[in-house]
Amino acid sequence: MPRQNSNVLPMPMDQIHEVERLQEEKAEMSFFEHIEELRKHILRSAAAIVVVGIVCFTNKDFVFNTLIFGPRNPDFFSYRFLCSISHWTGLGDKMCVQPVKFQIITRQLGEVLMQHLYVSFWLGIIVAFPYILWEFWKFIRPGLLEEEQKNIRGVVGVCSGLFLLGVSFGYFVVAPFSINFLAGYTLEGTETSPTLDSYVTYMTMFTIPTGLIFEMPVVIYFLAKIGLVGPQFLRTYRRHAIVVILIIAAIITPPDVVSQTIVSIPLFILYEVSIVVAARVQKRREQALEENPRKEVRPTDEP
Repeated sequence: MPRQNSNVLPMPMDQIHEVERLQEEKAEMSFFEHIEELRKHILRSAAAIVVVGIVCFTNKDFVFNTLIFGPRNPDFFSYRFLCSISHWTGLGDKMCVQPVKFQIITRQLGEVLMQHLYVSFWLGIIVAFPYILWEFWKFIRPGLLEEEQKNIRGVVGVCSGLFLLGVSFGYFVVAPFSINFLAGYTLEGTETSPTLDSYVTYMTMFTIPTGLIFEMPVVIYFLAKIGLVGPQFLRTYRRHAIVVILIIAAIITPPDVVSQTIVSIPLFILYEVSIVVAARVQKRREQALEENPRKEVRPTDEP
């Protein structure tokens, strides 16, 4: 059988170099191309917020009566959970909480509409937060080395989980007991009748800042990776951190001891978890140095 001749001719060296140069230029994005790519990610994130916000806006009764006004209802999950624990431990109704009854009023003509838009916007951010992080991760991932991508894999899931956990803690723990304390703290001859604006503002303070603060272990992880903090540093300044935590709790909560204590306890726990995270990062760096002592190990070179 006769051998078939190939019609593909070898490419001259100058053409090979030209093709490689064009491929490198295509791979490397210019500054304006980065801006354009960032704009696409921002637009998709904003679209997700708008879509969720529209869904929340069209379900006004559920958003306000079930979610926003939930801590005012006696059948709120936190109250029922405490009451069930009280009965299970044989304490009867000693741990059962009856929310303080108060009336919410409006003082401005467009207050209900503005608060409806305000609540829909923040609910859009909370629900779309994992997707926003995913878009941010897709933007920065091409600029990372393969080893760096492996080191921070799962960061979107961890950050999203911590944020939603913090929001849930603020909604189910901080909000109901803080609202009860504030609504029940009255003077003789006065009646508590907060405005809708005031009530929604407090609900926002109880949830979103708490969700952001729950990202503390992630922040400490990256600071430890670049060598700015270590476990010994965190242990040495633990007392100073307690003071800072109390200040943060006082800022994001109403001016009462109950709310500040409720928020401070998980922050102390998160600080101790951050120490464990920093210690783990340092241990991995030391192991890498022992395996290859001649190699200068950067924080991003850890396995």
